Amino acid sequence: MNEVILKKLEQKIRDTISNKDDLGELIKSLSNIDDSKSFALGIIVGRIYNAFFYQSKRVLDREPTKNEFEEFLEFIKNKKSDLENLW
Repeated sequence: MNEVILKKLEQKIRDTISNKDDLGELIKSLSNIDDSKSFALGIIVGRIYNAFFYQSKRVLDREPTKNEFEEFLEFIKNKKSDLENLW
């Protein structure tokens, strides 16, 4: 994965951890849809995926390739334990 994008994703994870109270409020407000840990993790991963896609377009001036997306998935798998224990 591009080094600049990787750094942006690391920052997004740090921001997510720092702002877990705000995200907790969002997840709580959606608890009538689903209040599971999987749902909360989905919201967080969606936020990080959005950063990945946006940064790919901004930094690389194109959409991410299939290989870059697979690298993103591996990145998320490696960060899962950091993210799923926020709630």
